[in-house]
Amino acid sequence: MKRGFNFSDRAPVELSGGGRFVVPRKDFVPAYLRTFEKGVLQQRATEAVDSLRSCRVCPRDCEIDRFNNKIGVCKSGRLARVASAFPHFGEEDCLRGWNGSGTIFFGWCNLRCVFCQNFETSQFGEGAEVTASELAGIMLDVQESGCHNVNFVTPEHVVPQILEALVIAVERGLRLPLVYNTSAYDGLESIEWMDGLVDILCPISNSGTPNIAENILSPAITPTPRAP
Repeated sequence: MKRGFNFSDRAPVELSGGGRFVVPRKDFVPAYLRTFEKGVLQQRATEAVDSLRSCRVCPRDCEIDRFNNKIGVCKSGRLARVASAFPHFGEEDCLRGWNGSGTIFFGWCNLRCVFCQNFETSQFGEGAEVTASELAGIMLDVQESGCHNVNFVTPEHVVPQILEALVIAVERGLRLPLVYNTSAYDGLESIEWMDGLVDILCPISNSGTPNIAENILSPAITPTPRAP
């Protein structure tokens, strides 16, 4: 797993909009802090982790026991795999700012598109498995480095693990906004769990029609019908 946080803090010469689009960190209250204070975040984390016993975290609906490390389409078990974590200066201007967006790239993927630019991560599972405490530590490292946000990249198959780690990170002082940088193949339960926690949603559309999707996704999407 690659981690890089060695850069000097450098303020911009001027800010777009005369500073209208910049909120001082001390004045910012992340969405997840409110849910944490109400005990909602902790409750959702417990529920989400327990759901891994018959996983329907994404629309693949594998219903396998990831809690006990059984593997489905996303090839992920009980723990999340992190491929890299570093200040990303290639994101959109509003995310990267001048200190970078604190990207955390998760290994494996529930889509595994044939054209993926991060093939080693999504197809080969580059990186290392991390516990909830370790993932929380990575979030805090991102914050300590001066990044403007914590940016979860390809998080849709590890939402329970993110929630579990987020509880620990908040207890340890995490206060950065969260970016949910998803390939947009998220389960309804995952969206509901993340509702009110994410400050910035960045869904990416990888295909325009079902016919295109059949040719570029591995395997093609064939969701299991859900009971009414």
